Amino acid sequence: MASDDTLLIIGAGPMGLAAAYFAAKAGRRVEVLEAGDRPGGMAAHFDFNGLSLERFYHFCCRSDADTEALLAELGLPPIRWAPTKMGFYVDGKLHPWGDPIALLRFPGMSFVQKVRYGLLAFTSTKRSDWRRLEQISAADWFRAWCGREVYDKLWRPLFDLKFYEYAEQISAAWVWQRIKRVGRSRRSLFQEELGYIEGGSEALVAALVAAIERLGGKVHLSTPARRLLIADGKVLGAETPDGRRFEADKVISTVAMPYAAAMLEDHPELAARYAGFANVGVVCVVHQLARSVSPYFWVNMSDPAIDAPGFVEFSNLRPLDRHIVYVPYYMPTTNPAFGRPDEAFIDESFAHLQRVNPALKAGDRIASHVARLKYAQPVCETGFAARIPDAQTPIAGLQIADTCFYYPEDRGVSESIGFARRMVESLSRA
Repeated sequence: MASDDTLLIIGAGPMGLAAAYFAAKAGRRVEVLEAGDRPGGMAAHFDFNGLSLERFYHFCCRSDADTEALLAELGLPPIRWAPTKMGFYVDGKLHPWGDPIALLRFPGMSFVQKVRYGLLAFTSTKRSDWRRLEQISAADWFRAWCGREVYDKLWRPLFDLKFYEYAEQISAAWVWQRIKRVGRSRRSLFQEELGYIEGGSEALVAALVAAIERLGGKVHLSTPARRLLIADGKVLGAETPDGRRFEADKVISTVAMPYAAAMLEDHPELAARYAGFANVGVVCVVHQLARSVSPYFWVNMSDPAIDAPGFVEFSNLRPLDRHIVYVPYYMPTTNPAFGRPDEAFIDESFAHLQRVNPALKAGDRIASHVARLKYAQPVCETGFAARIPDAQTPIAGLQIADTCFYYPEDRGVSESIGFARRMVESLSRA
């Protein structure tokens, strides 16, 4: 039987591992169930032709205090900061983006349009109250500030290629928070500065797993939770597809809400709280190249011939002995394109990079890899905050949360750590 201080955590992504660590440190007996064959979730690494690399790109901003604190607590090196630059590929040319000089020199916009856009970016970094933005769409927000012409040219293609049929519904608060987070991560008005974890996200994941096990906890890989065990209004643990039962008097689920809904099939009224949240998936192509594509870390692409919203040249942030470029394709998994073969995405994304930099030749591609995730990005539409239930469910001992619970913050590692800490702290108050 489970003891009174047993905590079962479902999902070994950053939120789940952080929650397990904080709980184990507080003296609880902790077990973690992870469906995948490795811990880390979206922050997990893979062997990319001899290089340990994230399946999905990650970077840090100056606001990531929770990551900084946890790295120090685990005895890991602090976040490494580096000057970075953004680019924008539009009208067949690659341009600098992201600072006042780049904006003033950017072609195809009138002076008035540039002033309006600059004011939007500046006021976004200063704003703290997001509640009004939560009631309007990002599309309407951009159109009101910058005009329809600028929105249609620069931002509508990006929204359409990430959210498809949901593009006009996305909350302005969600977009504002992303502008603010990156906009405040600067060395100066003219110099962006982003960070990375030394050794990649794997260093943090491995340290968390080691700390959990050192404190007496267990992390079970390739062990999905099929259903939550509930009786008389209390959680009793979880059951796996092969019938194994993990008993606990406290459970924290950190997996995507559609998975949480499936685990509650025996409790349809509660499951309905989590079943109605739309998500988009991602097919993330990673290329290992013999030469650089651009001098930029992040490049937005707005071109009718390109059906990806941008690419991330990760080696322009984290020093590596080869050039690494991520090309993410976001889309609802109901889109037929999501099921295309890996090679189709590899060939197409490399052709996009060649379009941006014609000097890139077929022989420059050393290796490529494709990672897919069914629930990669919650669709945060207008009024989204009111739809998010409390992490503490009506079931005693059961908390359920995923990355959309810290809306309007994005699904970052630091936000996951902070939310995990708060969930564990609430256990002692229950």
